Amino acid sequence: MYIYFKGVYHTVAKSEIRLHEGELNIMELLWSNKVLAAKDISKIIKEYIGWEKNTTYTVIKRLIDKGAIKREDPGFLCRAAISKKAVQNIETKALLDKLYNGSLCTFFNEYLKNQELSRAEIMELERILNEQRF
Repeated sequence: MYIYFKGVYHTVAKSEIRLHEGELNIMELLWSNKVLAAKDISKIIKEYIGWEKNTTYTVIKRLIDKGAIKREDPGFLCRAAISKKAVQNIETKALLDKLYNGSLCTFFNEYLKNQELSRAEIMELERILNEQRF
């Protein structure tokens, strides 16, 4: 996949696609609805976020350029080209890298020591850890 940046096309793997909050709003619509016309996305975003049509279309174009959305004609139909799970994995890794030096253990240690977990939550975490294979 290629993205256009500063006058040059660059090769980017889908595993490297990063999305900002506004882009995620549009992607959530597509993950929930599978396929939507750009005009329908624009109407929904206008109602819930307040963006004008041109802003929404600009963000859709950026998502197409990033390879996150596929455009289908006729009707400027939009479909997610990357799964929600893939985006969650990319963003989680980026957060861990940025704030915890890439360490999941450091994240859990810092986060959990500041939480008051219920017995049920602790048991669920233990169950999740026990399911992991060595």
